[in-house]
Amino acid sequence: QYEMIRKLELNMNAHEELIAHCKKFGIEFLSTPFDHESADLLTKHFNLPLIKIPSGEITNAPLLLRIALTGKPVILSTGMSTMGEIEDALGVLAFGYLNGDTPSVKAFRAAYCSDKGLAVLKNKVSLLHCTTEYPAPLEEVNLKAIDTMHNAFGLPVGFSDHTSGIAVAIAAVARGAEIIEKHFTLDRNLPGPDHKASLEPTELKDMIASIRSIEKALGNGIKIPAPSELRNIAVARKSLVAACRIEKGEALSIDNLAAKRP
Repeated sequence: QYEMIRKLELNMNAHEELIAHCKKFGIEFLSTPFDHESADLLTKHFNLPLIKIPSGEITNAPLLLRIALTGKPVILSTGMSTMGEIEDALGVLAFGYLNGDTPSVKAFRAAYCSDKGLAVLKNKVSLLHCTTEYPAPLEEVNLKAIDTMHNAFGLPVGFSDHTSGIAVAIAAVARGAEIIEKHFTLDRNLPGPDHKASLEPTELKDMIASIRSIEKALGNGIKIPAPSELRNIAVARKSLVAACRIEKGEALSIDNLAAKRP
């Protein structure tokens, strides 16, 4: 495992090249630190505007605190975690953003429960629902957790998708996910652990196009006739008409009236 990871390691020059390439094409470069040295590299040396915190580090309070003390917004992935563990992590982040004095569990809890702490979290933190398995079984994805997390924490919630294909990511957007994370590769046949469960470029393009379509289709939630429907009311809805000859003075009734489309 260690030797495999060493072969995939990106040095300083590789980071600089990737950041420059992303900038050239209008892509915001994003990376994930797993230790203090990497966090400092991304936040201080490269001054990235946003930091992704992976699911495996959600209980790593020292790393969460170090990142929060930089003031950088974060996307916090929540794979393998309970609601209580997410709340604990948000407490550490709130404490760091507020530049608290002496870190402790009590101080983290107080920061999370304070008005200032909640306000800074809403301004700085987004969550990702995630099932940490590669590929993730469909029956364990639990997209409804997106609703649960949004209602509980009042923060933007996205979806880190480790399933095969693009269907679940699209469904997550329909469910309310505001961010989609998806692994992609140039070729699934390349050597390495993640390629088989990743999208190829054409699939990634299809996923994004589908998500953009879903965003348009979601609408505003107000139930009124759409502009394109208005012209169809006159021809689609039925009107009352005479079902037979009606004599002058004859009472209208169910027997001599019928509902017909124009």
